[in-house]
Amino acid sequence: MARAYLHGARAFYGGWPQARILEGYHDPTRPEMTMAREDIEFRGEGGALLRGWFYPAEGVQGPAPAIVLAHGLSAVKEMHLDSFARYFAAAGFAVVAYDHQNFGASEGTPRQEADPVLQSRDIRNAITYAMTRDEVDADRIGIWGSSFAGGQVIMVAATDRRVKAVVAQVPGVSGSAMLMRNLRPDFVSHALAQLDADRMHRFNGGEPNAMPAVAPNPFDQAVMPQTETYEWFTEAAKSAPNWRNELTVRSMELVLGFEPGSYISRVSPTPLMMVVADNDTVAPFQIALDAYHEAREPKDLRLFHGGHFDVYEGEGFDFAAGAAREHFLTHLK
Repeated sequence: MARAYLHGARAFYGGWPQARILEGYHDPTRPEMTMAREDIEFRGEGGALLRGWFYPAEGVQGPAPAIVLAHGLSAVKEMHLDSFARYFAAAGFAVVAYDHQNFGASEGTPRQEADPVLQSRDIRNAITYAMTRDEVDADRIGIWGSSFAGGQVIMVAATDRRVKAVVAQVPGVSGSAMLMRNLRPDFVSHALAQLDADRMHRFNGGEPNAMPAVAPNPFDQAVMPQTETYEWFTEAAKSAPNWRNELTVRSMELVLGFEPGSYISRVSPTPLMMVVADNDTVAPFQIALDAYHEAREPKDLRLFHGGHFDVYEGEGFDFAAGAAREHFLTHLK
């Protein structure tokens, strides 16, 4: 099947650009693809220990450029983040990947509460951690975020000049748009009433209420009710025992108030790449394109023909990871 991608303002059609994107890469799912990986922990906001992995750069003598990876809403690092980390390490980058505070192996309470501002601050803590490593060149650090974290890395790059390159993959640039577009219109008033009730409940000393992150039926109550979302998370969870199908109700309130796209014009002069999927129903690509239009140069847009979760495996992974690799090689190596 023919594919298309955008580079700047130009469109290219035809087969996958395999020679340029996959040069020097070996499939990380193959048994022979084994890399050194160190379990790490570092302090996040409020003193919580964040736990993750450090991958040294392959074939690099001396301090190497580094990339900090951050995952999407409720996702943990075992959900394909290791594939991107290995890919970038094979290209000569040191990599830090970790679980967000309150999720997976990391500390933090309330458990399963997604606070996008807190998570953005922890991306900055991960940058600081990377700078302490002898294997890392502290002057050449990039950040990569997928889905909801794609919006977070935009905000971080706009406010932290230690970042020398940023890639936002299928990014959620508007929390309100992501949630409201994915809720049935007749569910919206109920969801907002639920947020109000939960706030009163917690104000009166109650424990945080929770709801499913995903659900098999789009008519069921969940933060992300799409069928494709349920299928991806439940399949990816087979290799991610720390993932829980749960988010606090307050997470919805915090997501609704998070608008990282409003920062995008401030990312410049840090080079920005956005990888967008044209059939994305989770983080609607039209909203991402509108945000990209507001970004200043230097910037690069890659449009993938597929859905939100196609970028984590197969041809979608080759395309998205290859585009990010090219961006980081251009601006960090």
